[in-house]
Amino acid sequence: MTHFKNNVYLCPMLYIVPTPVGNLEDITLRALKVLREADLILAEDTRTSGLLLKHFDIHRPMLAYHKFNEHQTVARIVERLQAGETAAVVSDAGTPGISDPGFLIAREAIRAGVEVTCLPGATAFVPALVSSGLPCDKFCFEGFLPQKKGRQTRLSQLADEPRTMVFYESPHRLLKSLQQFAEVFGSERPVAVCRELSKIHEEVVRGTLADAIAHFAENAPRGEFVVILGGKEKTEKP
Repeated sequence: MTHFKNNVYLCPMLYIVPTPVGNLEDITLRALKVLREADLILAEDTRTSGLLLKHFDIHRPMLAYHKFNEHQTVARIVERLQAGETAAVVSDAGTPGISDPGFLIAREAIRAGVEVTCLPGATAFVPALVSSGLPCDKFCFEGFLPQKKGRQTRLSQLADEPRTMVFYESPHRLLKSLQQFAEVFGSERPVAVCRELSKIHEEVVRGTLADAIAHFAENAPRGEFVVILGGKEKTEKP
């Protein structure tokens, strides 16, 4: 079925809907339209998404869809999509599928012949990368590194990476991660550490890894972080 409202309509499909990473004004008009008209909103955390929907006076059914239950619920959701319903996937912030749930439902919907579309919109690493001052024509997105097993192996694999690298990190691990980066990439490797993007306490610390380590050793990390690390230059010694 096709959903008509105010002379516009949504076609039955799965919509991947980016939501603001901080400032609620960053949501798009199209995202609001989809959220207002979808039969079902799949939310990483219904409490977090509920606050967003309440702010914009949106009242649609929500279903919790996160990394702990996605394998158990995906088949049922795909059945509803095949029956002609329209669903919107949202994460707590940013674009679903980018270090957040979203990939599995998109893949299974496509396999089942359901149309899938992703709306343009907010994601944390793009503004961090572009504002870092480091080359952004080519980059390597790593997201969250493994916390334990495989972490050092992955860092070693990136030691000679020539592209700018993008990492997500939590506040309680940030300083340790920067110190590990310095051990693998060298303390003079350029970096931009972006905190609380689009929020009132947004901050970007630019310089070398040594500079960033010194800064966060004196200023306890708070908030969510995107770390933009320069790639290895051709003239850089191993």
